[in-house]
Amino acid sequence: MKETHKCPKCASHNIVRIPDNSRYASGNNIYTTTMTLFGKIPVIRYVCCDCGYVENWVEQPWELEKLRKTFGGK
Repeated sequence: MKETHKCPKCASHNIVRIPDNSRYASGNNIYTTTMTLFGKIPVIRYVCCDCGYVENWVEQPWELEKLRKTFGGK
C-alpha cells in the first residue's frame, strides 16, 4: 500500500498513512536499546479505510540498517 496506494486485499484506494508523530512510549515502535527514548524506531502504518487491512513499514533506510545490526540478518 505504501508504494501502490492500493489495498492488496480489496483493491480500494481509500488508504491513509498513520505517522508516528514523535510518540515515545506508545504506538507501534521497535526498540533497539533498553533506553526507550534513544532506541526508538517508528513503524508507520498504512490502513485501508474500506476493509481495515493494515501494513506496517519502517520507512528510513538508516533505521533498517540499525535494525539489521541490532537483531541480525543479511
